[in-house]
Amino acid sequence: MIRAGGVAAGIKASGAPDLALIDMGRVVPCAAVFTGSQAAAAPVVVSRAVASRGQARAVVINSGCANAGTGSIGMANAKRMQQAAAKALGCGDGEVLVCSTGPIGPQLPIAEIETALSAMDLGVDGWVDAAEAIRTTDTFAKVARRTFGDLVVQGMAKGAAMIRPDMATMLAVLTTNADIDSSDLDACLREAVTPSFNSLNIDGCQSTNDTVIAFATSEAGGDLTVVRRLMAEVCMELAVMIARDGEETNRVVHLTVVGATTNDSARRIGRAMTDSDLVRSSFYGGDPNWGRLLQAAAVSEVTIDPQAFAVSYQGVAVAKDGCQVEYDPAAVRLLLRHDFGIEVRVGWGPGTATIITTDLTPGYVEFNGAPS
Repeated sequence: MIRAGGVAAGIKASGAPDLALIDMGRVVPCAAVFTGSQAAAAPVVVSRAVASRGQARAVVINSGCANAGTGSIGMANAKRMQQAAAKALGCGDGEVLVCSTGPIGPQLPIAEIETALSAMDLGVDGWVDAAEAIRTTDTFAKVARRTFGDLVVQGMAKGAAMIRPDMATMLAVLTTNADIDSSDLDACLREAVTPSFNSLNIDGCQSTNDTVIAFATSEAGGDLTVVRRLMAEVCMELAVMIARDGEETNRVVHLTVVGATTNDSARRIGRAMTDSDLVRSSFYGGDPNWGRLLQAAAVSEVTIDPQAFAVSYQGVAVAKDGCQVEYDPAAVRLLLRHDFGIEVRVGWGPGTATIITTDLTPGYVEFNGAPS
């Protein structure tokens, strides 16, 4: 039986909830994917060691402090946090994963965390409380759930900025009652993460703490086809929630690249385009400025065919065969007032990928220019 909880441990100056614990009740199959940052935070190092065994019982998560850039003290604190959670659950240290999110640099107030964990009450209805406790600049708790017969996949996530493909400043915890082993769970998770969390790009920044963890409690059936579908749907719903909650953003944009040599090449081109401040500024203005997309794609270090380059906004073509075509700018701008989709052709290959991104607003600059 899955139990969870979230409390205010005193990490955040605001007094808001900042510590979550999610317990499977016993050791179960586990899988995880982590940041690609060379400066991975202490909790990532600790959790990688746990996840490498393919079995775990619980995850403890704090918000309000990333415990990154904290040296040997930070590593010791991550291990103390793991030990405190294990003690509260009556299990081994190596059965608990650890996640942290928040500003980089400050040390964890580990004594407060240890005290809070020793007194934390967990319940079967504590999922949302845990989701609330992992928020940082998020404006709402992000939870999703899918069922098919007796199979269930549920998840929670946090993230609103420092979001770039290959995770982002985002954490997610998924659970399923499927009866599958850690190898199959790992395959399902990685398949679900690629088009969702790994295709997010809010501000082109990758975090030191990115983590997505999945547990399988083995209480129901083990139809892998169904598990894959449900996990993919949950991850995509959470990813879109993160994009929609991007700091001071107005529009969520789905940018689809087609015609690349491979899916990976398409994803790299899409990342280059959505990394561009000029491109995302045009999204804010509702401006179908396809030339900015061409410029960004052409410097992506992936070969494109400029003569095949074509762009459509919400199905309306604005460029074809590398040249602008006639269209009604005013009509297209009307289509771009809210969330919208773009298709960009870069050649005639089979590769395709969709990047989930947002516009770049003055409010985002002001928000992130303020002291953290």
